[in-house]
Amino acid sequence: MNKKIFSAALAAILLVSGCAPKLEKKEEVIRGDGKQEKAIIPNYQVSENFYRTIIPFKPGKARGMVVSNLNTRYDIVEFETGLMRIAQDNFSPKNYLFQEGQMLDGDVIKAWLKRKYTDEQLKKKELKPEENLGLNPIDDEKGSVEQRNKKSPIYLSHIMEHDYLTKTENNSLQLSGAVIGLALNSVHYYTKEKYGAVYENKLADEVVEQEGKKIAEEVAKRVRQTKGLKDVPVTIALFKQAPKNSVVPGNFIAYTHLDADESDIRGWEKVKEKYYLFPSPEAEKDHRDDMTYFLNFKQDLEKEFKNYNGVVGTALYNGEELVDLKIKIPIQFYGKAEAIGFTQYVTGLVMDHFPAYIPIELTISSVNGPEALIVKKANEKEPQVHIYE
Repeated sequence: MNKKIFSAALAAILLVSGCAPKLEKKEEVIRGDGKQEKAIIPNYQVSENFYRTIIPFKPGKARGMVVSNLNTRYDIVEFETGLMRIAQDNFSPKNYLFQEGQMLDGDVIKAWLKRKYTDEQLKKKELKPEENLGLNPIDDEKGSVEQRNKKSPIYLSHIMEHDYLTKTENNSLQLSGAVIGLALNSVHYYTKEKYGAVYENKLADEVVEQEGKKIAEEVAKRVRQTKGLKDVPVTIALFKQAPKNSVVPGNFIAYTHLDADESDIRGWEKVKEKYYLFPSPEAEKDHRDDMTYFLNFKQDLEKEFKNYNGVVGTALYNGEELVDLKIKIPIQFYGKAEAIGFTQYVTGLVMDHFPAYIPIELTISSVNGPEALIVKKANEKEPQVHIYE
């Protein structure tokens, strides 16, 4: 699968060049989802890897839920941007416009994220059978709290919908595709009593994937029963989020695609993306050469500058290929001249220590906020550098 990687590099290029494109150019269309209203499609597309978004921006029907349902801010960002990467395999940014999900509202998603209930539990909760929509395993309430949570952990933590629209001949917009992301837990957290200590049940990777695919089969059927999604192409993707103490995000593990006339899943495409922390024993074990480049860079930096608090990197791999490396350097500065000198030195180290094929985005910050941004695209001879005023 040919994945395109999102990056903040574009922002840096625009800042450095000082000639950001003017966005006055626009195209007016009619958006009709319940009521007719005028909308604007920006004519300028900042990158072929980014979707144009319809103005005014329409928040998703389940907006805000992701913050409370995912473990870390890293997962929140990756779940959304990674879902857009996967969308590109079936919905090209050249032909489709992006809109946050409008078909699955918050109440629906909340109902789907619950546990399935037994008949006895339904009666106790005074619920009707048609309200028994939970996609997580039944808790039969037999045994200790620990036994129950090990036997029936929560696998599904969140559902995110993205919509993809096209323009019709009569200058209106129509929903032409959707992508549904299913966020899965790699660790099930639970308490034995209200407000008590939090316990962990680490879930095996193969079990998470197996259960995620079972959940996806039911989601596919329900999607086809949802107004607006009955006869449009739909991609369903599985995201395995990282533990709560992780400093790198989780990753997508697989996706499937349903054509407009399909409601049953035929097969799955494996996603080979994974994030690594630099430096870390895991990165040393799996990607020794790249770790060596990073450690040599770090060592040379430490020789000349003592007043910085460490350097860390987040590396995204697609299979064995390093497709994105983000480096953060926090440092204490005493003046703008020092910040400029440090940025120039670091830029030289980046060019000296890392092979040309590695794309790098490096951020230098102080207690006052961001100080500089260095962006080196893959195989480019000159980096883009911006020093904030």
